[in-house]
Amino acid sequence: MVDPEITFVLGTRPEIIKLAPVIRCCDRRDIPYSILHTGQHYSDELDTVFFDQLELPAPDYNLEVGSGRHGQQTAAMLAGIEEIILEDEPSVVFVQGDTNSVLAGALALSKLDIPVGHIEAGLRSFDRDMPEETNRVVADHVGDYLFAPTEHSQEYLRDEGIDHGRIFVTGNTIVDAVKQHRQLAREKSTVLEEMGVADKSYGLLTAHRAENVDVQERFEGLLEGVGRVASAFEMGVIYPIHPRAQAQLDELELTVPDSITVVESQDYLDFLQLEQDADLIMTDSGGVQEEACILGVPCVTLRDNTERPETVEVGANLLAGVDPEEILSCATQMVARETNWSNPFGSGDASDQILNSMLADGTSFGSNSDTTQE
Repeated sequence: MVDPEITFVLGTRPEIIKLAPVIRCCDRRDIPYSILHTGQHYSDELDTVFFDQLELPAPDYNLEVGSGRHGQQTAAMLAGIEEIILEDEPSVVFVQGDTNSVLAGALALSKLDIPVGHIEAGLRSFDRDMPEETNRVVADHVGDYLFAPTEHSQEYLRDEGIDHGRIFVTGNTIVDAVKQHRQLAREKSTVLEEMGVADKSYGLLTAHRAENVDVQERFEGLLEGVGRVASAFEMGVIYPIHPRAQAQLDELELTVPDSITVVESQDYLDFLQLEQDADLIMTDSGGVQEEACILGVPCVTLRDNTERPETVEVGANLLAGVDPEEILSCATQMVARETNWSNPFGSGDASDQILNSMLADGTSFGSNSDTTQE
């Protein structure tokens, strides 16, 4: 392997998807890189398949950390990341988002003389009970390059006293990813035919966050509310369930309304196809909120807060929490709403902007400093 100029530290499905356009941008610019997979998601169906499906190179390293308590998992990642980075000595390390892999990568690099760039910096839910909020705040405060997706996220960083020179507004790489993959999904996915549904005739549900699925009353309220939406609009709802949520569903012995069809977690292209052809999306995922907004599909967020307030501001999303009546009320409003909102996350060139920002700031990638954009 050629000594990398950039090392990508990742460990979950959203990180793979959102870093894929940056990795492709490095290929196009002939910038050597390596991929360090922490193995935070240890299920092949949840992440490894995405490397093949998205035609990305296999990771150069895999720590195979797997599941565990937050402290155990993060500590194992810290040790493994530090060892590999000290050996490879890249010019910069990129982390993306708000996972334990991001926290471990940022903390490990903060002790080394190698800069770390945090992609999707400045997102805030202002809910410190969420482990993701702790991860993103810490990563931002120790990061050397903070790639904020919007002006909104830039302002949050500035409000926290972070030096302006470390902040670059680049747009969000999720726009790059959706633009690069939505047509591929239409061409390759047969998920609608396999499930026997027509486009714009169904709702799509995702629910996996601990604050929802680990608390019986919240999970029950969420399912009841989605069931009411399905009945009110006479549409079935497809629920690709995360293995962890399935385990909680079984342990809590919850009854799923007949109008909700629980299916296995889907691969990326199939899920993207389900998203873009849904009549309504109900979710507790931040990434799905973004994708729904970009795809022009009405969204109801099954949380009391969001680190993607831009989706609410442009009219693409409403916060419903898990109260059944509020879920039905928000769904009714969103289904009636025009879907011609503006996309607040950029024009699809975030990957180029990220690399260009570093070059403009003086980071050298040897002779590979082409700033030509696609």
